[in-house]
Amino acid sequence: MPGEFYKRELPCLLQVYAQIREETNIIIIDGYVMLGEEKKGLGGYLYEALDKKIPIIGVAKTYFKNCVHYTEVYRGKSTRPLYVSSIGLDLDFSAALIRNLQGPYRIPTVLKAVDHLTRLGQGDSRPCENRTKSGD
Repeated sequence: MPGEFYKRELPCLLQVYAQIREETNIIIIDGYVMLGEEKKGLGGYLYEALDKKIPIIGVAKTYFKNCVHYTEVYRGKSTRPLYVSSIGLDLDFSAALIRNLQGPYRIPTVLKAVDHLTRLGQGDSRPCENRTKSGD
């Protein structure tokens, strides 16, 4: 159902976050922070789950109808924008950060690498809490 992506993804993000031992200053997610004036996206739910202590930047590849708190970022030679949103951090700063991430293409190298890693377990339909740490 549109706008409820977070129900599947949030528990997995929190599980991964719990394993991080380094200090985390910003989290970048694949998706929106807010979907509308009062409707949270994955990033908004993650921000709340982390007690609003870590700024979240959302990077979406497709436009979400009625989304209002975002800016379009063009990278490389692409004529298609990324839709950048944020919470706990200035939107212009967030857009500049994404615009300046390494990589010559529309999708920054680090985000493409994370996407690739997450797709390795794509065939596993079990909820993340039922998977082993090795991704079995």
